[in-house]
Amino acid sequence: MEPGFIVVKLGDEMATICRVSYVALVLIAGTAGLLTSSLAEDFVPPLRMLPSEIASRAASFAKDLTYPQPVKAGDEPTSSQAAFLKPDGDGPFPALVMVHQCAGVNQAIVLWAREAVSLGYVVLLIDSLTPRQVSTLCFGPRNGVNLFRGAKDAFQAADHLRQYPFVDPTRLSFVGFSWGAMVGLIVSSARYAEALGGRPFASVASFYPGCFRVSRPNTPSFDIVSDDMNQPTLVLMGATDNETPASECVEKLHEAKSAGSAVEWHVYPDTGHCWDCRQLDGRSKTDLRGNLISYKFRQDVTTDSSKRLFQFLAAPHRGK
Repeated sequence: MEPGFIVVKLGDEMATICRVSYVALVLIAGTAGLLTSSLAEDFVPPLRMLPSEIASRAASFAKDLTYPQPVKAGDEPTSSQAAFLKPDGDGPFPALVMVHQCAGVNQAIVLWAREAVSLGYVVLLIDSLTPRQVSTLCFGPRNGVNLFRGAKDAFQAADHLRQYPFVDPTRLSFVGFSWGAMVGLIVSSARYAEALGGRPFASVASFYPGCFRVSRPNTPSFDIVSDDMNQPTLVLMGATDNETPASECVEKLHEAKSAGSAVEWHVYPDTGHCWDCRQLDGRSKTDLRGNLISYKFRQDVTTDSSKRLFQFLAAPHRGK
């Protein structure tokens, strides 16, 4: 799918027609050609979701992934490959499915995986791109890889982890970043999980996701945030992030929480997108909306977000 024009809806009012960035495109989730006008008005909750059959079909355009064999801590992955890491010992250990940003596995994600293993977690770091000949999703879905395919990848990765006796299946959580964070908000939805045949995670953590509402002609609009996040969900965002703005998430997260979703969040002041990405420090780009995106690595925010993440994952009610 190439960048094009869509109608973006905020709240109940129509915003302007604009050329979309990758974030808006990935929210469309590869549904072009899947929707019919007969389905468009059937499913409109306060936070809008795609009908189950459409979400399921959107996840069907790319083949399933295969996974690497588990290796012990110390046999570290490179910055560009999937990895299945475990601590020393027999376990059973808590486990994480970890999902990358729009450009795939990188050094920042590898560091998160290493830290998790050092704290006693099994980590399955999946790569939704390379096996499907995709180098980036930063300008939209490619080769059938979209948010719903990413969510299905995550559920299948969790099923793969449950086969191993060293994994505690009651303490199996999801952690995602940017594109992976939006995948996390998809997997946190009970209705999408059912549509994709997934078993709920014990908890979900999303770092700097996009939370747009989008629509296309003759299709239902939908939000990446849903109102049925039944498992504990943590969302971490930066106040000055103009790539995936926190302001577009907070109101919807409030709405989801008011509807009964088990979601909590924190917004870091003076913090932009990808604050944990040392490899991007000092770089900038202009996105398709004309926004100047500048990346600044923040060690203090990275340290605090690590503390918040692992306290959240270890909370006594997780997996109950």
